[in-house]
Amino acid sequence: MGLDQYLYVAATPEATKPREIAYRRKHANLHGWMERLWTSKGKPNQVLPNEMFNGIELELTREDIDALEQDILNKTLPQTTGFFFGQGNDSRYYEEDLRFITQARAELFMKLRVFYNSSW
Repeated sequence: MGLDQYLYVAATPEATKPREIAYRRKHANLHGWMERLWTSKGKPNQVLPNEMFNGIELELTREDIDALEQDILNKTLPQTTGFFFGQGNDSRYYEEDLRFITQARAELFMKLRVFYNSSW
């Protein structure tokens, strides 16, 4: 078991399933960043009052992607821990995270919707 993270484009009329654009394994600090974003958006899709940020589809806007890029470049993703999370892995995923930023911007430019989801 461990933290699996999915970054993907929503299904469209032409593609009936979501299309994965990035996958991370135990990138705890990225997960912490996404959880903060989810909280700042008022915890959309929250079902239970004490629900953990796990298995929740979080839509990412252009502004979210810009903010994420700045935190990656500045190496200021929040230090995040959890039983299934492993280490932060910021340096391991640095280049891949920047490639995700580029890909996400291209998808958003094409008017597609970009999401983050996780499972542990």
